[in-house]
Amino acid sequence: MATITLRKDRVERSKGLVILPLKEYHRLLTRSVPTYHLTGKAAERLDKLAEEGLQESREGKTIRAGSLKEALRLYARKRAR
Repeated sequence: MATITLRKDRVERSKGLVILPLKEYHRLLTRSVPTYHLTGKAAERLDKLAEEGLQESREGKTIRAGSLKEALRLYARKRAR
């Protein structure tokens, strides 16, 4: 077993400490993100939007970027032409 040394002032400053096994941490992490199930018109609209996006991707009309900010900048530049 490994020994862990904790500084009391850092634990007090952060208002506590929780130690969990990695498996338990990942289980809690996956449960923290809510899951939504759409039905009716909302589901149909989302399905149509996804299909349009996939079609544009197949046609090469999409923008490749490393971040949303970069994608918006590239999109704006493309629309200005």
